Amino acid sequence: MERLPRGLWSSHNDLQSLFALGAARHLGKSVSSTCRTWPIDGFADDRLDPYQGAPLRLGRKRGEEKQAVGRSRGGRNTKIHALADAKGRLIAILLTGGQAHDYPPAQRLICRVETADHMLGDAAYDGNELRKELQDQGTTPVIPNRSNRKQRFSFNKQLYKERHRIENAFCRLKDFRRIATRYDKLARNFLASVCLAAALVWWI
Repeated sequence: MERLPRGLWSSHNDLQSLFALGAARHLGKSVSSTCRTWPIDGFADDRLDPYQGAPLRLGRKRGEEKQAVGRSRGGRNTKIHALADAKGRLIAILLTGGQAHDYPPAQRLICRVETADHMLGDAAYDGNELRKELQDQGTTPVIPNRSNRKQRFSFNKQLYKERHRIENAFCRLKDFRRIATRYDKLARNFLASVCLAAALVWWI
């Protein structure tokens, strides 16, 4: 077999010579004002994007926190915090994002209602500050202890069985499709829908 020549030389049409590719990784010299020189990365496939990733954002859309929308395990949703009376009727309602904990809004809800003899809540409301505030108001907290609590508190287990009334109240709210799927974009409109549904449940 014959060896190929090292270079191709121009013919009679005065074309530039075609040199072999070297370490410079370019074919001849670039004509001025016609093209730009770009650095070549170490990726063989140009279709490969080495900088793939999420855009530089805060992990949430604009206005989500203002509209009481947050990301939880189930996706973007809204959490309804409420207090109910002895008959299971909602008397105080507050909206937060889905990632919010139940404990911080509890103090805000207590300030909106009259002082009661007992307050029932699950272990999520077990906190020293909340217990002290309830005792200062003359309310007996009926809240079970968390598993990691060192100082244990006693509570009325028989009275704690009545906590199902607040769960029933939330189940009644989910009967309204507008509340279960949140058709309203703004938090104020959604809160108005929740209050309207709670008023209907009050008289039904």
